[in-house]
Amino acid sequence: MLRHNLLLIYRNFKRFKATFFINLFGLSTGLTCVLLIYLWVKDERGVDRFFDHGDRIYHVMQNMRGGDDKIGTGAGTPGPLAKALAEEIPEVEYAAAYVPYNIYGANTIITIDDKRFKVRTEFASADFFNVFSYKITGGDKVKPLDDRRSVVITEEMATKMFGTTDNVVGKTIGWTQGEASELFRIQAICQTPPVNATNQFDIILNYDFFLDKHDWLKTWTSSDPYAFVMLKEGTSPEAFEKKIVDFIKKWDKDSRSTLVIQRAADHYLYGRFENGKATGGRIEYIRLFGIIASFILVIASINYMNLSTARASRRIKEVGIKKAIGANRKSLAFQYLGESIVITVLAMGIAILLTDILLNPFNTITGKHLVLRLDAALMSVIILITVITGMLAGSYPALYLSGFNTATILKGKLNVAVGELWARKGLVIFQFAISVILIVAVLIVYKQIDYIQSKNLGYNRANVVHFETEKVSETFLSEIKSIPGVLNAARFYHDLTGSHGSTGDVRWEGKGLDDYVDFSNFEVGYDLIETMGFQVVQGKSMSRDFGSIDQIVFNEAAIKAMGLKDPVGQTITVWGIKRKVVGVVKDFNYESMYEKVKPAMFFLVPMIEGGPSRIMVKLQAGNERETLDRLKTFYVKNNPGFAFDFTFMDDDYQRLYASELRVSTLSQYFAGIAIVISCLGLFALASFTAERRLKEIGIRKVLGSSNASIVYLLSSEFTKIVAVAIAIALPVSYFMMKQWLGSFAYPIPLELWYFIVAGSVAILISWLTVGIQALKASYVNPVQCLKEE
Repeated sequence: MLRHNLLLIYRNFKRFKATFFINLFGLSTGLTCVLLIYLWVKDERGVDRFFDHGDRIYHVMQNMRGGDDKIGTGAGTPGPLAKALAEEIPEVEYAAAYVPYNIYGANTIITIDDKRFKVRTEFASADFFNVFSYKITGGDKVKPLDDRRSVVITEEMATKMFGTTDNVVGKTIGWTQGEASELFRIQAICQTPPVNATNQFDIILNYDFFLDKHDWLKTWTSSDPYAFVMLKEGTSPEAFEKKIVDFIKKWDKDSRSTLVIQRAADHYLYGRFENGKATGGRIEYIRLFGIIASFILVIASINYMNLSTARASRRIKEVGIKKAIGANRKSLAFQYLGESIVITVLAMGIAILLTDILLNPFNTITGKHLVLRLDAALMSVIILITVITGMLAGSYPALYLSGFNTATILKGKLNVAVGELWARKGLVIFQFAISVILIVAVLIVYKQIDYIQSKNLGYNRANVVHFETEKVSETFLSEIKSIPGVLNAARFYHDLTGSHGSTGDVRWEGKGLDDYVDFSNFEVGYDLIETMGFQVVQGKSMSRDFGSIDQIVFNEAAIKAMGLKDPVGQTITVWGIKRKVVGVVKDFNYESMYEKVKPAMFFLVPMIEGGPSRIMVKLQAGNERETLDRLKTFYVKNNPGFAFDFTFMDDDYQRLYASELRVSTLSQYFAGIAIVISCLGLFALASFTAERRLKEIGIRKVLGSSNASIVYLLSSEFTKIVAVAIAIALPVSYFMMKQWLGSFAYPIPLELWYFIVAGSVAILISWLTVGIQALKASYVNPVQCLKEE
């Protein structure tokens, strides 16, 4: 029986080649999209989820209530917190303090004999490797960070420095950062962090050594280090969070901060917080593309349904004869379901091949390292998708074709119920509604990304490069400024795209006991304000003529938050140090466009150990390449043995929106694919309608109707269908995009033209699709139409 059905399936595919290839194209295209999205989603959901006991590892963060009573959530916590939690909270099995590379680990040099290496340095307390299960592959596996002079290096770094991982433990290396220089002993070698780890490091130094270099981080008012805990098995995270919520107040009774925890593995996907609660992040894009994959699969299945039923008139006699000789509805339904499953299996085979071919460009777009491995897990998913798609696509044709009345169909007549016609039209309406929603989404996402990329941020990032250097001096900066093509240069710490410190330890005249403002602090050198083009609206910029480095400049948001009327000349105390306000700059965006401008301050720091070692250089437009070549020559001369690694500020800003840019690009591709597949569905319905109305067309032509009137007759019906789809899609798309834009602090307005363009594109596509079939029907010979019974 199975062999017989397979033979019939093969003959039907051979007989209806056009239908077969259209269905195969639609299904294979849809399944390719689904496989690519599945691989991407799987990789996203796997980030940071490779640690042993990952369900018990939590990041302890702090919620800080600002003067406007809004709660901000910070990843950093007081320096002593991790140790205190381990000692005083019995539910904590291990606790680790940790300082990420991007906070204090920049510009680190490792020296071995006469070789020097730039490395990503991080600092961690003794229990770091008990909390995070990076495998120790050599050396001390029990307490690799127990000694202040111990260092753990990755296998990759060991190979880079020594050419091998053998006999490396016990060797001494030199460590340099700015003016600081120390010797360390390699205590252990650990596995290199996998590509799906957000934390990428080269070496890890002892946390106590770090605190000795930064005394202020030993206080309970600091907030730079991270704290992680591994809870004991069986501990309720909710109960633990309630227990430690006011833990900081035990040590700092004036603190306005409370503690909150988040599973460490969840931060990558749920990294956005509002009023102290995780509200989303990358998980929103996973949901979005999960929905897109489902829609594309459903659209492709609808095409199969419509095209199969549209060609039903060619198969009614086959059905009638089979029923007449005893075939029941169940066996016929099984045959047609078999057809859809077989074609789906073929489509899946093509989809796997296409996925393998498209994976490299897909990785380029998404910034991933996805690999198509046909392991047991993926094969299970492929089989499941194939079966579901085959059953979904074949369900309606199987029920429809097997349900014809025997006597009626043997007469060669196909009576189409009104409900059946509306079912097909409803499916096409659904397809085009999704397509219109995707068109609207693509337009608005593109415009929003374009807006945030071109918005005036309050400073000029064009032609500004920055780089780290080993040592900085006034002479060094003067020589850079003298290079032809360099307009200005200055020292800077952190960056202007979100990596900056903050503090609430700021006091001013008239500050009340309940007044609290969290200030973003930028540690800078002279000329930074001029180099970046910040607009001074009161007072002046920092100057060497002032005679003291105790100068400070605030932005307008900070002055407003403090309630100062005439700020210039007033004395402000920051971290116990009195500083004089010399100027106020116009508000500028130094975080992503998801955030409003916050209070910020610039203050000078001397050229000492740990001071700003990042150099910001403004280049003359039009001569960037030549100027960079001169900068490279200068840099290599002053930093022998190191490559000139520079970054444009524009590139930093682009990285802020890497996820959005990728989503925008992927959305354009997937929207285009969905539209193409939807057009196949419309083509199917147009084909069905044309076949059903052939005699009517023949009669109209005999009575004098022109080809143009026939095309209009057929096209007008489908225009109404697409118009209904547009009417449904536009309000839905408006609501969806309003929600998405609501996550930005500076959204674009939802203008009417986005929706007019989307609707017009849908109409034009439908006219093109239907017009081809209508034109074909209009040229049919009326004699052929009328001679059939």
